[in-house]
Amino acid sequence: MDIVKLNKAFSLFDDYNRRDPTVFKADGHSEPLTYFYTKKLYDWVKKLDPDASEALLLAARSQHIGRWEVPRSTYPEGRTGYLQWRSDLARFHAQKAADILNIVGYDEDTIDRVQLIILKKKLKIDAEVQTMEDALCLVFLEFQYDELIAKHADEKIIHILRKTWSKMTDRGRKAALALDFSEKGTLLLGKALDNSSN
Repeated sequence: MDIVKLNKAFSLFDDYNRRDPTVFKADGHSEPLTYFYTKKLYDWVKKLDPDASEALLLAARSQHIGRWEVPRSTYPEGRTGYLQWRSDLARFHAQKAADILNIVGYDEDTIDRVQLIILKKKLKIDAEVQTMEDALCLVFLEFQYDELIAKHADEKIIHILRKTWSKMTDRGRKAALALDFSEKGTLLLGKALDNSSN
């Protein structure tokens, strides 16, 4: 692992994500939203895989890069528009990461590997891609779940939870069950898991 290149890439990724005009606020603390979520995703990847490869660490730090530049509002409402947005956003992240990694001087094989992880290709087959998926799900459950509860009916939340659970490994699920959920969050997760075949 090239620590000098790794830290340079991290610095460039973080500088880019600090440009996000949307701010995350909690407990009197605030910072750019994409930068905040990127740090949390990286932390989860490290917790799930303390021996994570250089490519996985780079992917974790660039998974959300420039997210605010491809807003959901520029796509049609509904599931079709949402899926197209998610697909285009993933490709945007992968290309933006590749551009920065090229500047840092990473080789083509490493860049290709980082992009594969960001695009979540070979999910359920590739262990590193699955680690990324687990980490993404955990960030959602830890920081976005309660906000979603406030916006949607219980039935929709339960459906989302079941889909999230189905994406995760046993390792990811164990970490999720150790999170400190709100009373409503705990109740809905319990309902989702009680009726889940997983």
